[in-house]
Amino acid sequence: MLHKFIQGARASFIAASAMALFQAAHAGDFPKDVPGSTDPALIKRFAGSTLIGYKAEPWEAARLPTSAVINKDIQGKPFRDVVTVEGKRTRAVYLSPAGKSPLEVYRNHEQALSAAGFKKKFSCEVACSDQYFALTPLEFDKGLLWSRGSVPAVGSSATYNPDAAITFEDGRMWVGSLTQGGVEKWVLLYVSKAVNSNTNYSAAFIEVVEPKAMQTGQVTVLKASDIQSGLQKEGKVAFYGLYFDTGKAEIKPNSKQQLEEMGKLLKSQPSLQVYVVGHTDGQGQLDANLQLSQQRAQAVVDALVKDQRIEARRLMAKGVASLAPLDTNATEDGRARNRRVELVVR
Repeated sequence: MLHKFIQGARASFIAASAMALFQAAHAGDFPKDVPGSTDPALIKRFAGSTLIGYKAEPWEAARLPTSAVINKDIQGKPFRDVVTVEGKRTRAVYLSPAGKSPLEVYRNHEQALSAAGFKKKFSCEVACSDQYFALTPLEFDKGLLWSRGSVPAVGSSATYNPDAAITFEDGRMWVGSLTQGGVEKWVLLYVSKAVNSNTNYSAAFIEVVEPKAMQTGQVTVLKASDIQSGLQKEGKVAFYGLYFDTGKAEIKPNSKQQLEEMGKLLKSQPSLQVYVVGHTDGQGQLDANLQLSQQRAQAVVDALVKDQRIEARRLMAKGVASLAPLDTNATEDGRARNRRVELVVR
């Protein structure tokens, strides 16, 4: 099944390259750096390269493979081991100077990362086309801004669009992390021939994710009176003052105030029974998110029983993952609204 998928993906890639060739016939001069772009923190470009694709996001989630092992069902979960990291995310695609091989570009980046203190999680240097086609479902290039202009072929008048630069040909991948000030920062590097062998260029994709806390003070802790009003009007209330680390179910200490207000409401209405429902955004796999949302809902139940002295029989934990969104999962604001815990009247 994996082989069949890759064959289809390669056919799609060849068709896309042909389209890129056709579209770029009027694209103009050699690409320049994307306006407003800058090299990601912690790693610089290969000397003489042009930054042809770029996206910097102050706070976003990224999914990074932490092993080269690929599952058979590549469409469902391409890599066996994937970590989700939230924070400042910068992605950049570079076109190397003509004549520089993917191996030379890769080795220089690899040495620079090692010298900077990054620890390798995994790398792939031989037969890495599978890794490339497993990377595409993670939408590594989604939303990038691309340079205008065209990438020329050697010995012909053919030209290609910059957004066709990253390919499976002669590809190599490297993923690692660096801990600074107690924060683990991540880098993904993928280097390949640019578009195809006809261009004599190499392309490098670099993703840097620097975990940080999301801006606080944007959500007000709901008071017991607010909770009661919401339950009376709609039969449910959504909470955003309950905090968890990415991918984990342990309640963080700054959730204490919201738990206390929930406890006050439940104590004031001793006959009230509720579902505690965990919700995730749409990123990641459904099965994993169902498990995570159930665990988070149960963690809230446990905290209410242990710390707020609410009878366990009055609370029932349920996890529904991303099956009941309040907003779109296409934007970070929408995903943030969808990540929540609700009290629902039983």
